[in-house]
Amino acid sequence: MTEHLHDARGPRPRTIFATHYHELTQLSEKLPRLANAHVAVKEWGDGVVFLHRISDGPADRSYGIHVAKLAGLPESVIERAKVVLTELESERTVEELEKPQRQRAKRDATPAPLPLFDVPQPPADHPLAEELRKLAPDGMTPLEALQRLAEWKQRFA
Repeated sequence: MTEHLHDARGPRPRTIFATHYHELTQLSEKLPRLANAHVAVKEWGDGVVFLHRISDGPADRSYGIHVAKLAGLPESVIERAKVVLTELESERTVEELEKPQRQRAKRDATPAPLPLFDVPQPPADHPLAEELRKLAPDGMTPLEALQRLAEWKQRFA
């Protein structure tokens, strides 16, 4: 995609934001109009402080795990990410990285939902559940969707 946008005729984006895709940083060596920038970071103990300053060049390492912690992801996810990062840094293959996940999936076919996405659902017989079943969001404009949400909030909240 980056190569296509770089080489396309006509209007092109001035900026593309990508996080944690170190392979993309290597493209600046091949594409003359491509330049890398990163958010400056100060490491502090086991954490980091994002300095709200954009600096030239690629980041020296990924801070995705720190961002995940700041976003409140569960500790089990953070720990798994650390294992994956260690493996990626040792250049193991994707297939090898997926083995522990497949083994866990076999042990527990129905993993518990992540708290970040654990949203209570209305009972199946709730009037809102019926409204949701009838909804066809692909046929709605964004304004129609917002109006529907406002209507439901008045009726069901």
